[in-house]
Amino acid sequence: MYEVTSKWRKVNGVEVETWEREIVDANVLSVEVGTTGYMGGDTGHGGRTFIRISDEGGTDINAKVIEDRYGDTMGIEIALGGDAELSTMIEALKFITQVLEEGREAAL
Repeated sequence: MYEVTSKWRKVNGVEVETWEREIVDANVLSVEVGTTGYMGGDTGHGGRTFIRISDEGGTDINAKVIEDRYGDTMGIEIALGGDAELSTMIEALKFITQVLEEGREAAL
């Protein structure tokens, strides 16, 4: 089993409860994720979702912000090298999905 800790993070002015855990293989990833769930529309209604994936040791990871011609963020790219990185990213994405689905359901 693994330890999951909770914390509060301000996301664009709104408090969001997040959940964090480490994923260990030949590398170590930390993942933190949280959401307010559905709140009735766009960002003006308060709904927020937060995801952070970070290297805690030995992870071959590169990330890039994708910008439009005006310099506004329109996406991100994540590139990984290595078999362990594939395994830990799969576990990270499963954890992210689980937390977001539970947050969505709690808001309904």
